[in-house]
Amino acid sequence: MTSSSRPPLIPRPRSPERGTRTPWRSLRHRAMRWWSAANLVSNVGTWMQLTVQNLLVLHITGSAATTGLSLAVQAAPGLLMGLFGGAVVDAWPRRLTAAVSQAVLGLVAFVTAALVAFDLLNVASLMALAAVTGLVATVDAPACALLGNDLVPPSDVPSAIALGSVVSSAGRLIGVACAGVAVGALGTAAAYAANGLSFLCVTAVIPFLRPYAGGGGLRPYAPGGGLRPYAGGGGLRPHAPGGGATAAPDPPAPRRERFSGAGARDGLAFFAGRPRLVALTVITAVSAVFGRNYGLTLAVLVTGPLAGSSQDFGAVATVLAVGGIAGAVLAGRMRRPSVRMVGALAAAGALLQAVAGLSPGLVPLLVLVAPMAVVESVSDTAGATVLQTDPPPGMRGRVLGVWRTAQTAWGLAGPPLLGLLMEWAGPRGALVAGGLIIAAVIGAGTLVHARRTASRRTAFRRVPAPPGDVVPVETAAVDRAAKPVLSEDLSPIG
Repeated sequence: MTSSSRPPLIPRPRSPERGTRTPWRSLRHRAMRWWSAANLVSNVGTWMQLTVQNLLVLHITGSAATTGLSLAVQAAPGLLMGLFGGAVVDAWPRRLTAAVSQAVLGLVAFVTAALVAFDLLNVASLMALAAVTGLVATVDAPACALLGNDLVPPSDVPSAIALGSVVSSAGRLIGVACAGVAVGALGTAAAYAANGLSFLCVTAVIPFLRPYAGGGGLRPYAPGGGLRPYAGGGGLRPHAPGGGATAAPDPPAPRRERFSGAGARDGLAFFAGRPRLVALTVITAVSAVFGRNYGLTLAVLVTGPLAGSSQDFGAVATVLAVGGIAGAVLAGRMRRPSVRMVGALAAAGALLQAVAGLSPGLVPLLVLVAPMAVVESVSDTAGATVLQTDPPPGMRGRVLGVWRTAQTAWGLAGPPLLGLLMEWAGPRGALVAGGLIIAAVIGAGTLVHARRTASRRTAFRRVPAPPGDVVPVETAAVDRAAKPVLSEDLSPIG
C-alpha cells in the first residue's frame, strides 16, 4: 500500500486525566495566579521585617527576656482567641475578612516603621503592636488559607497548598536578601515600610478574585448551625424529553451564621468529635515537640559532636530548605491525601531523624537530611489539605481556629521540652529518642485504630438478620439511622 492510499491518521483523544497530577495544576486558574503573585510579594515583605525584627527588639529592650516576652505577647492571641478568630471567618464574607485583616496588618507595619524612623518606639508601644498583630492574625491566617482554596476545585487544593509552600520559601530567600539591601541603604524602618506595602498589595488584589464556580452552594448542615454542600449543586440533569443535559441551576446564596461564642464552641465540639482531625492533631503535635526543631537540634549536633563550624550548619540548613521546596513540589501531585498518609510520612521522617542522630560525620548527615526534609514537607502539605478540606465548608474557619490554638500551644511548649531532652540525653540522644517517640506514638495509634475497626466490623457482622425478606419498619428505621454512623466509624482514618 502506497503512502497516498493509507487512511488518514486519527489523533488520539486527549485523556481527561492528563495534566491533573502536575504539581502546578492550580495555576491553570487565573485567580490562583493573581493570588500566588500577591502572596509572593507579601512573603517577601514579611521576611524583610522578620530579618530585622528580633535585632530591633533586642536593641530597644536590651534584654533577651523582654524580647522573648514580646514574642509571647504576639503568640498569646493565637492561644487564647484562635477559636473566636475561626468563628469570625465562618460568620463574615471571606474576601472582605481577608482584605480588612491584611489592611490592618499593613497599617500596623506602617505605624511601626514611623515609630522606628522617628526613634519613638519603646517597650510599651512594642508590646501593644505585638498584641494587635497577634490578634489580627487569628482572623487573617484562616481567612487567607481558605480564600486561596476557594479559588480552585477541591481536587486542586493539594496543588494550591503546595504552591503556597513554594511561594513562602521563595519569598523567604528573596526577602532576606532584600532586607540586607534596604536596611543598609535606608535603615531599619525600610523593612517595616516594605512589609506594609506588601500587605496593601494583597488587599488590592483580593476584590478582583473570583471563587471557583463549580463547587455548588452551601446550606446549613445541622439545626445548630454550620454549612454543607448541596448534594446536586453544579451537576447536570436532563432538561427535555429529547435528551441532553443542562447545568443545574445555582442554589440560593448561603445565609451565614452570626458571630457568637456558641459558634466557637460548636467548632471545638465538631473538632473533638472528628476522629480524623484528632488523629491529625496528635501526629502533628508529637512531631512538632520531638522533631522539626532542627534549628536547635541539628545546630547543636553539627557544632558539638560533629565538631563542625557555623558554615557547616549553614550547609545543613540549605539542604533542609531545598528539600522542603522539593517536597512541596512533589506534594502538589497529590489529589486526595489522608491522615493515614500523613502518619506514614511522619513516621518515616521520624525514623530518618533517629538515624541522622547517629551520623558519624557531616556528609552522612547531609545525605539523611535531604530525604528527611522532602518527606516532612509532603507530610505537612498532606496534613494541611486534610485539615482544610475534611470539615464542611461552613465549619472550616472554626476548625482552623481550633488548630491555631493547638498549634500555638505546642509551639510554645515544644522548644522548652526539647531543650530539657537535650540536657538529659545530649543532641544525639534527643534526635534518636525524639524520632523513636514519634514513630512509636504513630504506630500505637495505627494499631489501636486497626483493632477498633476490626472489632466493630465483627460486631456488625454478628447482628442477626430478620427472618425472611421482610424487614420490620422499626428495624429499617434503625438501620437507616445507623448506616451513616457505621460507615463513618468503619472507614479507615483519612
